[in-house]
Amino acid sequence: MNGRKGPGLLGALPLGRNLRDRRFQALAASLLLALLAMIVPPLPLTRSGVSVLAVVDITGSMNVRDYVLDGRPASRLDLAKAALRTLIPELPCGSRLALALFTERRPFLLFAPIEVCADVAPLSGAIAAVDWRMAWEGDSRISAGLHRAIAMAGELDTDLLFVSDGQETPPLPATGIPPFEGKPGAVRGLILGTGGYGLSPIPKYNDRGRETGFYAETDVQQENRFGPPPADAESREGYNPRNAPFGGAVAKGEEHLSSVREAHLKALAAQTGLAYAHLDGPDGLRGPLLAAATPRPLPGQLDLRPFLGAGALALVLAVFLAGALRARAIPFTASRTS
Repeated sequence: MNGRKGPGLLGALPLGRNLRDRRFQALAASLLLALLAMIVPPLPLTRSGVSVLAVVDITGSMNVRDYVLDGRPASRLDLAKAALRTLIPELPCGSRLALALFTERRPFLLFAPIEVCADVAPLSGAIAAVDWRMAWEGDSRISAGLHRAIAMAGELDTDLLFVSDGQETPPLPATGIPPFEGKPGAVRGLILGTGGYGLSPIPKYNDRGRETGFYAETDVQQENRFGPPPADAESREGYNPRNAPFGGAVAKGEEHLSSVREAHLKALAAQTGLAYAHLDGPDGLRGPLLAAATPRPLPGQLDLRPFLGAGALALVLAVFLAGALRARAIPFTASRTS
């Protein structure tokens, strides 16, 4: 034996000291988290979400500018689109949304339900592109459109979000709301009333889509004269039970002006078993919709990689910051002891 110590013991001492060093432990933990971020798969989980068919009224009265958006006058359609685009990122991942347009007396499906997180960009883009010029007819038979929208939602196995100001064009007949042939409450959902409570003029456009003014009283049908006459028909000027059952005078009214027809929309909600809410701004749609919709267990995934990566980065930054603070503290301590 020459008295020389073996290399194993000398090598073990620094290693043992490093293992007890907090900086080494933090960097080792950071490396482990980084490796896990590369290999750990997403964890399967079940979320509670919704599946909704959104039907948007694009008839002429939805062009009334009785809202303010970003400090500027905005139409009812503009605010409805803003509310839907705000809603998308607020829904739980795994939720699904379908989009349809309503005009005349029936909704037209643009696309079937798609997932709101994976497809947020196409969803938002499709809603932003909705325009009143997509309407194929000028009438707005809200009751018939809602009844058919409920049937469409039932076929898609979704809840319903029906967005409209509730203005029937032509006006409802004297018999009132047509009967609902479905089962009230079989399809859950929300009627979202749009528009201000005061009467506003309805913009008028030419065949090239350019605004030319507002509708006048003589431009719009003020009374529906199909079916039985109203109860006061006999007291009208020129009434004749055979030749003039609605009277001989031209009907007058305010159908050329528009406001949210909340009483009518609430009556439709009661008839069909839907909830009702008024659209006050681009925010706040999530609460009423989730309260009215059916909670659905939806398969989802929890991606742990962002959390693991953030933890690794935080540990590395903590080591470097601790070293920098220690380096600044040493000269300060030396100057005090000198």
